[in-house]
Amino acid sequence: MLNHESLSQLKGLKSQMEAEKERAEAVVKGTQARYGFAVLDDGREIFIPPQEMLKAFPEDRVKVCIRPTADNKTIADIEKLVDSPLGDFTGRCVRKGKALFVEPDLPHLRRWLFIPPHARNGVKEHDYVRSAVLRHPIRDGKPQAKILSVIGNDSTPGIENLYCMAKYRLPTQWSSASKQAVSACLASPGPLATERRRDLTDLEFISIDAAKTLDIDDVLYAESSNDGWTLFVGIADPTAYIADDAGLHEEIAARGTSVYFHGDLLPMLPEELSQGACALSEGSDRPALVCKLAVSDSGELGDFEFIEATIRSRAKLSYYAVDRYINGQYDELMSHATPLEALYKVYQALRGQREAHGLVMEERQEYRWLLNDARQIESIEPYDKLLSQKLVEECMVAANRCAASFLAQHKASGPFVVHPGFRANRENELRKFLQLHAPALADEDPFTLEGYRRIMRGLSSGEQGLPLRAMVNRLMTRAELSCEPAEHMGMSLPAYTNCTSPLRKYIDFLVHLQIKSLLHGGLAQEVDSEMLEALAARLADRRAATLEADRWLASRYLDRLVADQNPAFRARISHINSSGCNLRLVDNGLEGFVDLRPDAEKFSYDKWTASLTSTTRRFQLQDEVQVHYLGPDRENQWQARFAMTPESGLKTLRAASSAERAPEAASGTPSHTSTQHGDATPLAADKDTSLQG
Repeated sequence: MLNHESLSQLKGLKSQMEAEKERAEAVVKGTQARYGFAVLDDGREIFIPPQEMLKAFPEDRVKVCIRPTADNKTIADIEKLVDSPLGDFTGRCVRKGKALFVEPDLPHLRRWLFIPPHARNGVKEHDYVRSAVLRHPIRDGKPQAKILSVIGNDSTPGIENLYCMAKYRLPTQWSSASKQAVSACLASPGPLATERRRDLTDLEFISIDAAKTLDIDDVLYAESSNDGWTLFVGIADPTAYIADDAGLHEEIAARGTSVYFHGDLLPMLPEELSQGACALSEGSDRPALVCKLAVSDSGELGDFEFIEATIRSRAKLSYYAVDRYINGQYDELMSHATPLEALYKVYQALRGQREAHGLVMEERQEYRWLLNDARQIESIEPYDKLLSQKLVEECMVAANRCAASFLAQHKASGPFVVHPGFRANRENELRKFLQLHAPALADEDPFTLEGYRRIMRGLSSGEQGLPLRAMVNRLMTRAELSCEPAEHMGMSLPAYTNCTSPLRKYIDFLVHLQIKSLLHGGLAQEVDSEMLEALAARLADRRAATLEADRWLASRYLDRLVADQNPAFRARISHINSSGCNLRLVDNGLEGFVDLRPDAEKFSYDKWTASLTSTTRRFQLQDEVQVHYLGPDRENQWQARFAMTPESGLKTLRAASSAERAPEAASGTPSHTSTQHGDATPLAADKDTSLQG
């Protein structure tokens, strides 16, 4: 037995240990491993050992006891749950023995959650599901989940799209209130009854779009003038139906855009409007916002005006048919020769002006996915952008430029699409890059429209023998939404916005609201920075959803291609960094990543030449290489993983190839190198290049 003195010492030691403890609230931060960290309100991060991490989920707010350990380290013990924000989530059902678990599809949550028999809702092993927490692990570290719904399994047609819609919480149904609002709109006299609309039904508007398109949101007409042409761009006017209904407007804003999956579409507007009352269908009178603008013989934009009008499309023409007509191969469209000939001349003028004085996005090979009855990729075929598509694009760009000028002139609060160009904090690196590779451009001011244009045109010239245009992309910003007008460097324009797709994009819908407010004598102050930040976040979520679904679908196609044998694919390096390189397969356009860190040889990254070099191999941006498919990285949105073949990038082959090209260079014959010029990547595109950057 301990004597009184020993008991006193133990009591004192216990009191000392208690005094050294600290209790506080913290947010649990998960990691890829089993341990985590408690992030205190004062910014400190305290280590949470694996056993304690079993009591909480990442992002839980908990009360912790912070105490020292025997080796003078500090750890946090979780004592009480304050709040758990984890609601419903997606995942997959897995089995261990006779027990079923859900494997959550959440970052930093790698735990399986047990599904008790009464909460299984008919789920089977390998099913993709939407689940929710049934029992929090705070007491004993043993969480439980319940199945809310079964999305499907790998044999469900379109499971890739269905799962990503659920994972990213994309709305797939309209509320009953919105349905009632649409019915009320369609039952009312409608916007055509208003006296302020100008009757332009005598103009021979035509639509040029994909053959299957139903949500037609733009039509075109052009006629000759004394010094060029007058171009009319008729744009669908959904705000005429929706502006007065706050609930429906709010639901449209929450969607933010139509989401196009391969084989599925989630429209931004109810189809009764987007494909019915608002669509600029052939032979039907429709409300429209018309941009009337003068285009000179040299392609310069002159005076313009926006008109609330009633119009009637004379014909719905397909890109393919118009392209054949322009190229003299399709006489069936002779009845529409007058507007088509004028539109083609307008296109030539507009395109010529932009190519001579602005910046035009460099084209790259495009590919079309053909799906089978199981909604899997049957084949992928290359195609080139049609001349008719370019025609429509130039007309849309012209109308968008006018919309930006109109909003800026009237000091509207946006939205504008701005592209700052080069990052301000990378100016020194840009200067050094130019001095190394294009010294004639080193003194240009990269933060002015003219300076940026000269730099980009100079880097795209190809005179230096390196893909400089692609190499400089890492120093650039992305396009963004703004309440203030500012330069769009990527298009070399003083201001830009989007107004030509209001049935599909909320940005365009907002621009229509602002323009119409000004036409009616208002101030056009309906947009603010908080609204645009929220919209940008929603658009990013939708891009992530389609990217993941596409990668998943592509991975299953690649799995089938390599099922019998693992062939080598030709690929071109599209991005390179210290870890490896992104690439694009030449034959089908599918993209993936090669991780060179596990390679037996160590590679050195040179940012000035955009290359990775080892003792025997060298890889550079835009090089063509041979790769084998390794499978998808499921934890990184199903990104395809590839490995270089042994002969790819060998320096001896490079040297031999260079030697073979030397006689060509000496004789003046163009040489075919393994590099190509990079291309600007658009953040979004819908018949325009508004967000290229």
